[in-house]
Amino acid sequence: MFERSRTENPSDKRENAISVELSMDDGRILTGHFFTAATRHAYEELNSAGGFLDFQPYDGDRELISKAAVRAVRLTDIPKANHLRLAKGSDEFDPYTVLNLPRGADWEAIREKYHCLSKLYHPDRYANLDLPVEVKSYLDTMSRRLNAAFSALEKPHQVQREFARAKSEPIYQRG
Repeated sequence: MFERSRTENPSDKRENAISVELSMDDGRILTGHFFTAATRHAYEELNSAGGFLDFQPYDGDRELISKAAVRAVRLTDIPKANHLRLAKGSDEFDPYTVLNLPRGADWEAIREKYHCLSKLYHPDRYANLDLPVEVKSYLDTMSRRLNAAFSALEKPHQVQREFARAKSEPIYQRG
């Protein structure tokens, strides 16, 4: 009837979002985060017996991806925003939120917003001012988060651009 050895721990039900860059067998690069139980580490999830990863791209819906189709996984080092006020009170990294853009924004809007914000938050801009340590830390963290957000959104665009360039070049030319 009841299993006495099994206990329900509320912390086991929480999820941990891990920011990653996945290189797939078909050459695509997916950026986003995959979810694990709060008590599991990324390596435990990747090496577990299950055949799928619970993955959500930054600009898409949550989906299951076959571990067999993943060629490489790179954990992205996103600085934690413990002292930053985040939208909706979450600590989950979302590049569109960091850049203050709507989901699915076009590439030019992403690039323009990144350049505008990176100029605003760059620590070198305030290097000659005598600022408190908290402000310098804030500027440094925001600058790193902006760079990580732009990199996460740039990677798929870069792969798509390289694929289009390779497709347009002739395979064989007469010499």
